[in-house]
Amino acid sequence: MTDKSSQGLLSVLGVGFGLAGAVGGTIGAGILRTPGLVAEQLPAPELVLAIWVAGGLYALLGAICVAELASCLPRAGGWYVYAEAAFGRRTGFLVGWSDWIAHCIGLAWIVTTLGDYLRDLLPLSSPAIALLILAVFTGIQCPGVRSGGASQEVLSLIKALAFLALVVACFALPLPARIEAPASFIPPGSPLLVPVVLALQAVITTYDGWACPIYFAEEFNEPAQALPRSLIGGVLAVAVLYLLINAALLHVLPIPVLAESNLPAAEAARLLVGERGGQVITAVALVALLGVTNTVVMAAPRILFGLGRDGFLPVGVAEVNSGGTPLTALLITVGSTGLLVLSGSFERLLGMGAFLYVCLPLSGLIALLVLRRSQPDLERPFRCWGYPLTPVVVGGVSLMFLAAALWSDTVNSLLALALVLSGGLVAEASNRLRPAA
Repeated sequence: MTDKSSQGLLSVLGVGFGLAGAVGGTIGAGILRTPGLVAEQLPAPELVLAIWVAGGLYALLGAICVAELASCLPRAGGWYVYAEAAFGRRTGFLVGWSDWIAHCIGLAWIVTTLGDYLRDLLPLSSPAIALLILAVFTGIQCPGVRSGGASQEVLSLIKALAFLALVVACFALPLPARIEAPASFIPPGSPLLVPVVLALQAVITTYDGWACPIYFAEEFNEPAQALPRSLIGGVLAVAVLYLLINAALLHVLPIPVLAESNLPAAEAARLLVGERGGQVITAVALVALLGVTNTVVMAAPRILFGLGRDGFLPVGVAEVNSGGTPLTALLITVGSTGLLVLSGSFERLLGMGAFLYVCLPLSGLIALLVLRRSQPDLERPFRCWGYPLTPVVVGGVSLMFLAAALWSDTVNSLLALALVLSGGLVAEASNRLRPAA
């Protein structure tokens, strides 16, 4: 019997929202900082641009893989949907639980960062501002998916225009006298493997969020066409913007200055417009973070909705209001995030979240391989280009990063695994409390 709550999500979203979600979920304040980290590892302009191209290619190949899963399994729940179809209910729940936890950790960090940015402008503490921001975006999402979708499209457009304005300013405004520097100061014969891996890891982290459209798979009016276009088009749009930003920064800043700067975008803005440059970049960062906030507040409840509808959580979690918002799931997500904000310590949580963000796409890639074998007759409106080489290559890179995370941050990685396993206890407890059918 179909639960009537499963009919509550409204299929009203189009490719425009999908692209906005991919852009909004990917581009955050990280792009303002990461170019300096990359230049520190590979201080040569051609290598800097090449590594951003490589990171974009990795994300694009991942999007091509996930586009097949999204088009053939257009259901709410994110990565959980694919894991459940490929590996069964228990593994599916663990993936969904991990995904939701990672979203809450990321959202808590984002709104706390916004609170730090805004505390000089508002007569409130940073945690109070963070909670206020959560309340505002909750209010935006409550009326329904149309309200949330429109806000996502507007914020993503403003974000893209803000970054494009920064790019144009770097190329159009007259440059002050520059300190001449060699094109590269990499010592001849230096091994590049470790620097390349570290730089690529930083770049790929900046691409996190490209899979955002999958959380709304059930709400697209034509999911078979809209989801692949949203995933692939979103990655391409972000990749082009990232390349433009890096080219603009390299145009303004000598490579040694770029490599040594903690916030190269602010350094470039100060050179171009003086001390107001720092304020300009702060405004751009705020716009970027607000866009990501809206994306996460909108996406995370869809994970709980899917888990609740499929019987992993109390049925009330899958309740949807007349506007198509899973309201109970939204309130649980925002409330849990608020508790993380008030905890005030994010170093360990961020380390755990980073490990989970590597595991989740990897689970999808493995699910793609498994489903091709176990369900060959499953209707696939979009088929992964270059299969099986594409998922094998992307999965191999993901495994390397997972191993690197375990090696470099063993404690937080093991804690993240323990957190995942705790989801099994939650599932078992929920099953015991659920009345027999």
